[in-house]
Amino acid sequence: MPVLSIIACEMLEDELVYVLSKDQNTARLVLVENRQCFRFVRKLKSENCQARLFPLDRIPFILKQMNSPVSVKIPDFLLKFPFFGKMHDSIQEKNRETITVVVNILRLGLHVDCDLLKSEIYRNMKEMADFSDGILLFYGNCGRSLRSLEADFKDFDCSLYFLKDEKEDIVDDCISVALGGNDAYAEVMQSGNGTGMFYLTPMWASSWKEMKKTSVGTSDINESFLKSPLYKRVVKISNEISRGEEFDKNVSNFARAFDMSIIEMKGSMKIARNSYLNARNNVCKKHQNQERS
Repeated sequence: MPVLSIIACEMLEDELVYVLSKDQNTARLVLVENRQCFRFVRKLKSENCQARLFPLDRIPFILKQMNSPVSVKIPDFLLKFPFFGKMHDSIQEKNRETITVVVNILRLGLHVDCDLLKSEIYRNMKEMADFSDGILLFYGNCGRSLRSLEADFKDFDCSLYFLKDEKEDIVDDCISVALGGNDAYAEVMQSGNGTGMFYLTPMWASSWKEMKKTSVGTSDINESFLKSPLYKRVVKISNEISRGEEFDKNVSNFARAFDMSIIEMKGSMKIARNSYLNARNNVCKKHQNQERS
């Protein structure tokens, strides 16, 4: 059975919950157990999506157990009868359509140090490649820290997939993902006519205080930087997973803290959905071709 691994930024967990919850009939889900995964698990459960949790070093063994031949085996002499032949074909077809997805959520604080972020992603890629048919990086370019990643791993043994827009460009960051691509992001920025805007997805809205504590020396959540007269608006980007009073309250608190007005925008799951389906379908095709050869 094919295995697609996903290495994901904690900031994109809503988008990941969305795409996985829509693929429950054809995907078996395994999560790398770490501190970051527990909120993710709660969100999955709220979307009726179940996952199994294991430490990363145990997952190769678990996958072997999960992917061992199914105990239901139809004896060869029965296959000549139409009923049993159709049953056998149905089982084989279901197995071909099923994929195991392994998700590894990396901690948000890695963004404070670009070199650390890059090295952690690379380390996890190399470790997960041993049991994966493909790896999807659920990250944008994150400024410029990951811009060379695709080139650095062009000769990687394991197929790599990225969050890309309609032009096949890797998205700039999590806000680009939430808005539907780099062009949509640029359009929103230009609409400000030179006015500084800060963007809050539900995950950003719930995490900005944490980021402020860890981002000393950076401009992302620097209080004096955000209280500058240049920044006047906060863009509230909703999505289909995290919604309601908590999001409203978090955005209101941020706007009040930095004396900004609020602009509301509806987010998009298009980048996340299309990138996931592209990776998933390619991994399945690759696996089927290997079985035939």
